[in-house]
Amino acid sequence: MPIRSLGPRHRDRISTHLTALDERSRYLRFGYAATDAQIHRYVDMIDFEQDEVFGIFNRRLELIALAHLAHRDADPSRGRAASSEFGVSVLPNARGRGFGRRLFEHAMLHARNRGVETIFIHALSENTAMLRIAKGAGAILERAGSESAASLKLPPDSFASHLDEVLGEGAAELDYQWKLHALRPAGDRDPSDATAGADAVADEPDPASEPADESSQAAFVAGSRARRA
Repeated sequence: MPIRSLGPRHRDRISTHLTALDERSRYLRFGYAATDAQIHRYVDMIDFEQDEVFGIFNRRLELIALAHLAHRDADPSRGRAASSEFGVSVLPNARGRGFGRRLFEHAMLHARNRGVETIFIHALSENTAMLRIAKGAGAILERAGSESAASLKLPPDSFASHLDEVLGEGAAELDYQWKLHALRPAGDRDPSDATAGADAVADEPDPASEPADESSQAAFVAGSRARRA
């Protein structure tokens, strides 16, 4: 299942995913047993201009795994490099399939392509699954009683890393539109719009993240670097 970038129009799906977590899962994700109201406030406050949110949909277009990568810009005057903090949640019935690890790997790729030098994870020490993922990726772990922190230095971006991201986003968009097409009533289907997202509630593909040929992929990489410069 491809990993798809999410935007403001997905707030309801994000809320549905997070409120479907049981009390124990909410405790591990947020550090406390967040109520539905607290979760809705958290989702409303996500800054999609600054941060990155991405997830994995099953064939019924249910968001079964979700990651939030919160970015902090560099501040040369304070000697502070750009960094990101990673948080993830997976529905109980979708665990044990490596979704958390895949989302972290995706976050690493996404962050390095935006000039981020370090990814941080702050988690409860009892959240062994998250800490195991971080350690497996090479992160340095520090424990302080009930809480733990992990930090991972990222390599610089490259043409190959940008291309990997572009191709992954294109595959995720195609997968999403096929699933959407499959869920529509048979009488309403139009084979010509299976990947076009013609349904009124469908997400419109983003041309910037789904290039048509190699030249547009190169242009996307150049544009991404230019925006970061």
